[in-house]
Amino acid sequence: MTSTVLAATFTPTTDPVGGSLLASALVALIPLIVFFVMLGVLRLKAYVSALGALAAALLVAVIAFGMPAPLALLSATQGAAFGLFPILWIVITAIWLYELTVISGRMDDVRATFSAVGRGDMRVQAMLIAFCFGALLEALAGFGAPVAITGAMLLALGLPPIRSAMIALVANTAPVAFGAMAIPITTAGNLTQIPPAEIAGVVGHQTPFLALFVPTLLLYIADGRRGVREAWPVAAVTGLVFAILQWWASNYFAYELTDVIASLGAFAAAVVMLRWWRPTTPDEQRSHVVDAGRDLTPERVILGLLPYWLVVIIFGIGKLWRVGVDVPAALASTDVKVQWPGLYGNLLAADGAPSPSAVYTFQWLSSPGTMLLITGLIVTVVYSFARDRGRAPITIGQGIGAFFRTVRDMWRAILTIATVLALAYVMNQSGQTTTIGTWMAATGGLFAFLSPILGWLGTAVTGSDTSSNALFAKLQQTAGIQAGIDPHLLVAANSSGGVVGKMISPQNLTIAAAAINRPAAEPELLRRVIGYSIVMLLFLCVLVYLQSTPVLGWMIASAGGR
Repeated sequence: MTSTVLAATFTPTTDPVGGSLLASALVALIPLIVFFVMLGVLRLKAYVSALGALAAALLVAVIAFGMPAPLALLSATQGAAFGLFPILWIVITAIWLYELTVISGRMDDVRATFSAVGRGDMRVQAMLIAFCFGALLEALAGFGAPVAITGAMLLALGLPPIRSAMIALVANTAPVAFGAMAIPITTAGNLTQIPPAEIAGVVGHQTPFLALFVPTLLLYIADGRRGVREAWPVAAVTGLVFAILQWWASNYFAYELTDVIASLGAFAAAVVMLRWWRPTTPDEQRSHVVDAGRDLTPERVILGLLPYWLVVIIFGIGKLWRVGVDVPAALASTDVKVQWPGLYGNLLAADGAPSPSAVYTFQWLSSPGTMLLITGLIVTVVYSFARDRGRAPITIGQGIGAFFRTVRDMWRAILTIATVLALAYVMNQSGQTTTIGTWMAATGGLFAFLSPILGWLGTAVTGSDTSSNALFAKLQQTAGIQAGIDPHLLVAANSSGGVVGKMISPQNLTIAAAAINRPAAEPELLRRVIGYSIVMLLFLCVLVYLQSTPVLGWMIASAGGR
């Protein structure tokens, strides 16, 4: 599909404001400043803040960077289209899949499974629910769902409200980069034209280090030093297995399934561990739902976990099956490349050729969202026939109805994500992001240390690692090229830094406070968790800096199959 010339051609430059890189970069920062001030200072809704920042970006693009107004508007439409499909398509189908377990009553079985495995120790149960099940929810839904669900489950265990919220927030770290079928990484790949699998491979050499100690940290939050002393072996095993599987899946399996594989594997390891070892459990740390799994049958466990095992199978086939039929290639062959009308051919690269960023790929069959839709339809059919323990099955109509309710209930998220991606595309295609990156690259090798901070800031403000990558992935890539640092490393660092910013984002703090029925608890929760966030961030800063040098550079040399 080709476009006709509707406006003058445009080639982005890095010094359009008075021929000065510094002045141009400061002007290019205006949309981001508008966004952060509206959201963080004025406390406006995320979609309102995104709309305000988009308006600012359009004005900067046209007035300061000389981009023809029609092209700037077309750039925004392309970004919004990408936000709707595939990003929101993945998010909606993932949340719908989770909702099927709720409306069918299978979520009670999932909860009972974790309670039975924890051997009656409230601290171990809290760690498994927040870390393993929370990571599974992050893999399928993300966008606050893990904090909301696990926070309420921990409160039901008998943990104090604030402690329940803290555990849910801190646990929602290591899995975030691969959340919602790794949509943050897919977004970064689409914006930078770096294969997402390569970005995922580098992230898989960063976030597993967090996973190693987060389960033990959760025990500390639950019961202080005593909790660590009495239950650290199972936490160590859980963290180690999660870290190894997260590294393996992100580098050698389907990166979209990284958190699914890691969470299920870590939970299985804990189950095995607790069969021959059990913690010393003080009376006050015994869960009052210790008998929740008394009537738990193999059938209930299988049906409760069915959506998650089925996701692994279907994604494994769609992403890896090459015996007889190359399924990934067959699915990819159905992708439709759309030269964005009016933009392609008028937006030019530095060499005068049409910019490849003006090509939109419609992955109607190969998208993870479509695979999740297929999974959800199968689950709906199975649940419609399942009759165990007298539970009435759901109907096909109820399952389909849940899908449309999910779409309806997500209208704010839909508007926010579409607008944030429109903002990102305008900033990228007008040259604003490149200008900022070129200016920041003047810090040279030090930028590798600062790189995770950008991701942390973006996620802390927006509440979304996806939005943070949409805002800063291109900037990180540009800065890396200018500073002579591997762009793969910096783009990955943006996503990794973002994972430790999520626990202090106003969005997640509000969700956590709501989950424990303490609507005014956000300031206290922020004070309690910000120290953990900063320590983890500094660890990532040092790690990324060392990975940019020969000291640890070998770790990422072939990450993601490069």
